[in-house]
Amino acid sequence: MQAQEKTLIEFLRDKQQFTIPIYQRTYSWTSKQCLKLWEDIQEIANNSEVDYHFMGSIVRIKRKLDTSEISQQIIIDGQQRITTLLLLISALVQATESKERSEELQELYLINRHGKDELKYKMLLTQQDKSSLIDIIENRPNAVLNSKRIEENFEFFRKEIAKSNPETIYAGIRKLMIVDISLDPEHDNPQLIFESLNSTGLELSQADLIRNYVLMGLAPEHQEKLYHNYWRAMEIDFGQTDYILFFDRFMRDYLTIKTGTIPNIKNVYETFKIYLSQKGGIKNVDNVIADVHKYSKYFVRMALEKEGKTELRKAFSDLNYLKVDVAYPFLLNIYSDFEEDTINQETFLDILNFIQSYVFRRFVCGIPTNSLNKTFATLYKSIDKENYLDSLKSAFVFMSNYRRFPSDIEFVKELKEKDLYNTKNRNFWLRRFENYNRKEHVKVEEYTIEHIMPQNTNLSNEWKEMLGENWKYVHENYLHTIGNLTLTGYNSELSDKPFSQKKRMEGGFDDSPLRLNRSLQQVSAWNEITIKKRTEALAKTMIEIWAYPTVSEEILEKYKPETEKKEGKIYTIEDHPFLIEGPMKELFEIVRKRILNIDASVKEEFLELYVAYKAATNFVDIVPQKSKLLLYLNIDYEEIYDPKSLCTDVTNKGHWGNGNTEVNLSSSEQLEDVLDLIKQAFEKNSES
Repeated sequence: MQAQEKTLIEFLRDKQQFTIPIYQRTYSWTSKQCLKLWEDIQEIANNSEVDYHFMGSIVRIKRKLDTSEISQQIIIDGQQRITTLLLLISALVQATESKERSEELQELYLINRHGKDELKYKMLLTQQDKSSLIDIIENRPNAVLNSKRIEENFEFFRKEIAKSNPETIYAGIRKLMIVDISLDPEHDNPQLIFESLNSTGLELSQADLIRNYVLMGLAPEHQEKLYHNYWRAMEIDFGQTDYILFFDRFMRDYLTIKTGTIPNIKNVYETFKIYLSQKGGIKNVDNVIADVHKYSKYFVRMALEKEGKTELRKAFSDLNYLKVDVAYPFLLNIYSDFEEDTINQETFLDILNFIQSYVFRRFVCGIPTNSLNKTFATLYKSIDKENYLDSLKSAFVFMSNYRRFPSDIEFVKELKEKDLYNTKNRNFWLRRFENYNRKEHVKVEEYTIEHIMPQNTNLSNEWKEMLGENWKYVHENYLHTIGNLTLTGYNSELSDKPFSQKKRMEGGFDDSPLRLNRSLQQVSAWNEITIKKRTEALAKTMIEIWAYPTVSEEILEKYKPETEKKEGKIYTIEDHPFLIEGPMKELFEIVRKRILNIDASVKEEFLELYVAYKAATNFVDIVPQKSKLLLYLNIDYEEIYDPKSLCTDVTNKGHWGNGNTEVNLSSSEQLEDVLDLIKQAFEKNSES
């Protein structure tokens, strides 16, 4: 390998041709990068104290079978910089009034004067970029350029040069410096150099590295075949912009389903190399890339909503609105089964709707999302292909704690209380509700969200009178709940008007064709009672839209996980005499209720010698005694904040229950302090 510092002008003047291998990404610089280059050139052109401006490195390797007079070089890195400079010089050539000067610039930097056919050109790009650059260099004014980026950037330079002095710009170009890195095809490994360049901060995606790794080591004919049959097809499917944005994510999801683990997005390339090696390495590369191509089609249809089947496309759109991209590894497998006719479209839609319900219910119930990627990465293992949908629904039912599918009771409870106005998903749930079981869909985006009871804290006397003497409480607690929200096309007209006017005016609730306003047409007053009644009605419909998976007991028993299959006696409160009579009975009832209210994920389990309370795992166990309750907290004694010194360290001391921190509870006066300690144990185990 040889590295030499030289001006860009010196680099381009040599009698040579640069080609871009097919595995390199197409020209992708935007006007943002062109503007930065233009500003740099203007600055150095007008500054006599600056002798040069460093642009970066160009890495090239001479073709092994090069026998022509014009040296043919393959560009390994630097395509974007060279192409952009050639566009700038081409614009400069066309703007130069002197024909002799114009020809001089063209022959020095754009073409090889005596080159025949394609050897005439200093640079040959790939795909649609190739003909577009040649048309510009040849100054063919009527040519239709196939490359949008090349056309846009060339026009950018033409317009800027028209406002400048071409000779000044040329002076700036002469100050541009590069490091010319020339590789020896017999001794240097282009792939290793390409990787090292990427590791030093060049903006190459994981997809770029994978493509280069796969294709660079193949014979030219094999490269062409593999690229055009699979990789180019994927680039076209994704589209130029979305390929850059989404392909790395797709490869992460693909590797997740193939390896069983979720690679970090920055380690996709390294994970792929290991995976390809396990699959037979470069000898089996055609089969691996064919498989990648197959799954990429499913990803594009889902993530980019290019599905041809209308109902599926709508379902994918809803999931994308909820940002459920963590489900893609699971859905890629489901889509594969759909394509292979293992399931039909109806089953596929049922699965998509259950995923939507699962994610939306968890959103409403405020369950953290940080575990969803692992949940979906392993969910496909739960499917019995002989009983596809029921086995999946059973898997959802058996999810517990932080992975749980919220029940109707939990979902409705949160729907009644949650602020669903100040959320990112407010248009989503309103749209789904309004269009539920409706063939003529309403475009919710064309309406605005209306607070029936106005948002204005300075309520009119009419509103205060209608809401009653507790109007302030009602306004604070029900303003943004589902019962007080609707849709209208007359938001500004309705404004803060009294409810009776909002109903009867033109465009008011009585005049509305929207389903959300039907119940408002049946009431004459708006207050806490009618808000709660409407909330109940809306919530009843919402548990139908985002349904909980229902499965028979027989099916559930069939798919019950091993951890759920318990042998031996089932214990109840009746097995703990101190909890059904005596001084601890009432105290236990109070404390158990408070513990269960900490979070909907908390479960109670009666065991032979103690009562366990668990979320992800046991966080507190209660050992009943005649005159006190012994609590064992699953948190280290050193970690707990105990200002009243209620805790005892029982590490390495024999006791029932889990955890090494003991607390005695014998009276209700201690309850609040003890509950604070219990919550610390719950939070500690939830984090773990």
